[in-house]
Amino acid sequence: MIIGSVGGQYQGDSKIYFTIGVMSASLVWFFSLAAGAAKLSKQLSKPKVKRSIDGLVAMIMFFIAYSLWQSWLAH
Repeated sequence: MIIGSVGGQYQGDSKIYFTIGVMSASLVWFFSLAAGAAKLSKQLSKPKVKRSIDGLVAMIMFFIAYSLWQSWLAH
């Protein structure tokens, strides 16, 4: 959705270059994510690391929820 709204402002050849760039960045990102997860699989399987990741994700979700709540209260 965000990429579509940003990409919509480009015309002609610029739209093609934007599309190629987005696809390349996505390919590099997901390949790196998979390769990193495979390389770190032993460390990531430890219970302490799993709890830490879960805690970090929970903090991010609470921050987003708080930000949305503050935005809702302001309107």
